[in-house]
Amino acid sequence: MIRRGRKALGWLALILVLGYAALVLAMNAYQRDLIYPDIAAQPAKPGFAEIALQTSDGLILKAGYRPPAPGMPTLVFFHGNAMVWPQSTCCTELAGQAGVGLLLAEYRGYNGNPGEPSEEGLYRDGRAALAWLAAQGTPPEQTVLAGYSLGSGVATQMAREISPRALILLSAYSRMGDAAAARYPFLPVDWLLKDRFDNVSKIAGVTAPVLLIHGDADEIVPFAQAQALAAAQPAARLLVLPRGGHHDAADSTQMQGRQLEFLRSIGVWGKAG
Repeated sequence: MIRRGRKALGWLALILVLGYAALVLAMNAYQRDLIYPDIAAQPAKPGFAEIALQTSDGLILKAGYRPPAPGMPTLVFFHGNAMVWPQSTCCTELAGQAGVGLLLAEYRGYNGNPGEPSEEGLYRDGRAALAWLAAQGTPPEQTVLAGYSLGSGVATQMAREISPRALILLSAYSRMGDAAAARYPFLPVDWLLKDRFDNVSKIAGVTAPVLLIHGDADEIVPFAQAQALAAAQPAARLLVLPRGGHHDAADSTQMQGRQLEFLRSIGVWGKAG
């Protein structure tokens, strides 16, 4: 009986090991499907021109644009992973009402665009958006970058490259690996992950004023990751949304208002209120 029991336990252990190995292999193979889910395309929003952005690797991406009022900056918004650019209007509504120009960037593989998303691919897409904006006559000092969730990685990288007037990060992760580990603590994500989006290492090199907005009840990117970003960039302002979840930092009217207050306070336009 004892020998049979040990044999049964041995088989059970083997099954568990093989099952876990199969799970790890599946997550490795399909990780980009989880990071960049397939979202149904949506039509352009009224008031926005659908523009074409050309990437350095030959893709033509559709995005949305509304020009600024005279003397106002343009906000380039990089959306989260389960969104497409027309949905970014809910996160930028107050800025648009204030006369801020809006370039709602889009990624390869999203909203009917060609290509397959990846970290380097999204950086190419961000550069295409900024190159298009520069061609319209908007210099970096009149450009504000904002990134929500997944888009925080693109916005932070772009801020390192062009030195914008300001950088706003909403529900931002410290590293993609940290966010994945919080969601899948049973997986060796540091070993598996292909796309790193290492915000915490990059943000110290951002010279523009930085605003971080994060809910302290964020169920997807724990608040501790915002604290890590703030610690890495001591000049950044960390605005905490009490009892706020992952989406509240981006689409809350109150938080949009605080973004405008921040931009006024650093002299992007007008006077501090």
